Amino acid sequence: MDFDANNHRCTIVIDQQLPAGLAMNAASVIGISFGKLIGNLVGPDQLSQDGINYPGVIYAPLPVLLASGNYLRELQQISAADNEIFAMPFSALAQSCKTYNEYGERIANTHSNHIELVAMGLIGPKKKITRLTGNLKLYR
Repeated sequence: MDFDANNHRCTIVIDQQLPAGLAMNAASVIGISFGKLIGNLVGPDQLSQDGINYPGVIYAPLPVLLASGNYLRELQQISAADNEIFAMPFSALAQSCKTYNEYGERIANTHSNHIELVAMGLIGPKKKITRLTGNLKLYR
């Protein structure tokens, strides 16, 4: 998917029960994955007046919102059925692993029904993302 700030919206939805440190970790991981997987999401580097380079940042706002764990699962199901929505689920299983190899082994041996979601990143048409997340509280 290529991001178009005029047509797309992106957001991160965090489980409202997740402690602050784990919530920051989840949002960071989703943001890094977005940057890797979504074309045209990050703008070019910028220079300050005195020539210091500031690496590019995201083209559009990226609100971090709160929802129940059940709603995260619902968002996963809705996005899986809609090819215009890119979803980046993030799990408690991932947060519990010490290495990426451990994560790969554990997730390969776990049915998705048994994977607890702690966050979900969404990118898609503005109207669709707003419909799914417009009533959620902002993480503060």
